[in-house]
Amino acid sequence: MPKTSARLLALLSLLQARRDWPGALLAERLDVSPRTVRRDVDRLRELGYPVAAFKGPEGGYRLEAGTELPPLLFDDEQAVALALALQAVTTTGAGVEEAAARALTTLRQVMPARLRHRLDTLQVTAVDPATAGRGERVGGGTLMAIGAAVHAREVLRFDYAGSDTPRRAEPHHLVTYAGRWYLVAWDLDREDWRTFRADRITPRVPTGPRFTPREVPGGEVAAFVAGRFQGAEAPGDWPCRGEVVLRTAAATVAPYVRDGLVEALGPDRCRLVLGAWSWTALAAGLGRFDADIEAVGPDDLRVAFARLSHRYADAAAAPRPPTPGPWTRR
Repeated sequence: MPKTSARLLALLSLLQARRDWPGALLAERLDVSPRTVRRDVDRLRELGYPVAAFKGPEGGYRLEAGTELPPLLFDDEQAVALALALQAVTTTGAGVEEAAARALTTLRQVMPARLRHRLDTLQVTAVDPATAGRGERVGGGTLMAIGAAVHAREVLRFDYAGSDTPRRAEPHHLVTYAGRWYLVAWDLDREDWRTFRADRITPRVPTGPRFTPREVPGGEVAAFVAGRFQGAEAPGDWPCRGEVVLRTAAATVAPYVRDGLVEALGPDRCRLVLGAWSWTALAAGLGRFDADIEAVGPDDLRVAFARLSHRYADAAAAPRPPTPGPWTRR
């Protein structure tokens, strides 16, 4: 039989893993008697864990929500995932950056050495795109109010900066794009889909009636939002999209890519997926990073690279008169 402290931790871990646990099954999993399980449950309650008992053919226990957050147990994968999420949230503009940094420090201090090593090898470098909004922070309360309305499917009433009249909308999705938070909603007054900047929203209380969710045009919220910011009335991707590997660091590329995907492949290599209105424009745009390029695909992009290479080679080989200057004899 494990020691009492170890058994309590094992019991707590089991209670966190599923909603209801029959008492007999807990006793079997812990290799103790049902009476010992009852004593251990009482000890957890004394420590502040809201463990409730339920009746039935197989009476048992469940860990319920309490008025305060008690200490929690995480397995290795959960702890690493939580730490990475805390690193990423510091650049979301959600107004919780300082709290996230404190939580990450607390978590890292109690991590076993093996997990700290894994975390150090997965450091996240977040780079704000050059086109991203700066300084427009959204309060956590605002995001919570919007998110609650989205979850409850209740009409959101709010004041919107720049508008003289209150707005009413059916909130469907809370999204981030280019460093800003946006609400994708059906505007009840204009009877159309809109994307509202969350930092300009001041929610009103109470919310309105419940609604039946609509399907965003095209059925894909990511494509809909990208289409709106590309100036398209209908959702859709760029007509030409290609993938390359650049021999330069991801942090060098990311500030100049607005709606592309940048993935670090090492300290001096990254994968870039980018779109444009034509293959030639895409190939020319990829050349601006002044780095060796490996074309992954599609073939249309490789053809555009070949066409531009011939065009540039001809331009470089064409004779031209010398440019007058202090070093030119007249």
